[in-house]
Amino acid sequence: MNSTTPSTARREATAPVPSTPLAGVRVIDLGQYIAGPGAAMTLAELGADVIKVEPLAGDQARHIGRYGESMIRAYNRGKRSIALDLKHPQGLAAALRLIAGSDVVIQNLRPGAVEKLGLGPQPLRERDPRLIYLSISGFGSRGPSRDRPGLDIAAQAESGLMSVTGEPDRLPQKVGTPIVDAATAHLGAQAVLAALFARERSGVGETIETSLLEVAMHLQTPTWCDYLGGAPEPTRMGDGQPNNAPAAEVMPTRDGHIVLSAYAEEHWARLCRLMGREELIADPRFDTNRHRVENRPALREVLRDWLAGFTSDECVQLLGRNGIVAGAVRSYSQVLASPDLAASGMLVEAPASDGTGYRALGLPYRLGDRPRAEPAAAPDIGAHCDDVLAEAGYSATEIDALKRAGIAG
Repeated sequence: MNSTTPSTARREATAPVPSTPLAGVRVIDLGQYIAGPGAAMTLAELGADVIKVEPLAGDQARHIGRYGESMIRAYNRGKRSIALDLKHPQGLAAALRLIAGSDVVIQNLRPGAVEKLGLGPQPLRERDPRLIYLSISGFGSRGPSRDRPGLDIAAQAESGLMSVTGEPDRLPQKVGTPIVDAATAHLGAQAVLAALFARERSGVGETIETSLLEVAMHLQTPTWCDYLGGAPEPTRMGDGQPNNAPAAEVMPTRDGHIVLSAYAEEHWARLCRLMGREELIADPRFDTNRHRVENRPALREVLRDWLAGFTSDECVQLLGRNGIVAGAVRSYSQVLASPDLAASGMLVEAPASDGTGYRALGLPYRLGDRPRAEPAAAPDIGAHCDDVLAEAGYSATEIDALKRAGIAG
């Protein structure tokens, strides 16, 4: 007996369908850690069928403790996993068979690894010119550092990002999260989407390359353009922006800190009136942006004196109502409790097949009014081995033989 009532059936029939524009696209993910898997998962959240091909021991992130497991949960939702020994001829043959029925291959393995396996872009695209192949490396494939292994932190260091991050009298600092890896994942997916669109017109795929170094520099585009245009070489200055004031100023409040910017002349005048200090508009220390930069310590003293009597939320509300950009410096727990986060729908549930699951962050955009897709939890190593191999044409006997031989898992 069907327990679904007519009213339930009507609700289910009228429930909004998640946005899955990449339905029908198949992606083979050969990646490890964040950048490659993250690019593949972005495509999965847009509806693609993503098959994660792991070593028999799994993605290396599975073996680096709690934070590595968090990488797996964060960047492998919605995928199917198969574990193969790609160094064994039969394991390689299985991978090639999977790739033959796919639209996209993504890899960020150590330099030269896919070429040694015979899974580089040239032989695969010779077999299938429609294939789109994304390679992510640390430093690119053309320069003298092409064979160096590269992780997020090396790209932060060598792109200049660390040289401008931190206090002027202290060591260079990294950004607090692996931001270059995360940005590379999204930009890699963006490039794949462009190639898929181009293929619809031309019928031909593409070989795409990007690197953590290039993305790290791209994240600093305004600062680099300023420097390339003749500005002095940027250095660390903590909070604040070197060429504008007040800009990105971190100010203490009664219960924490806020950051604010009001460097456009109109905004500075508005802030002065709001403070009840209209005379500061014409004060020779502050009457132009250049003068405010030169007299930043005095400017900050004025702001600190005014803001100290307010809570952070009161500051943000007051400044925001008056068209001045400000934000409270919040901890993760405070962000999680934010009504803005709740309203965004970005916090999603990732259900697992055993009835468990976990919370995660979805894509930071929506397509129309349809809800975000909420892909399932990251799979265990090889969780979909039988199904994936069967779809590739292997019989149950052949699958069992590959597993017994330790070639598939």
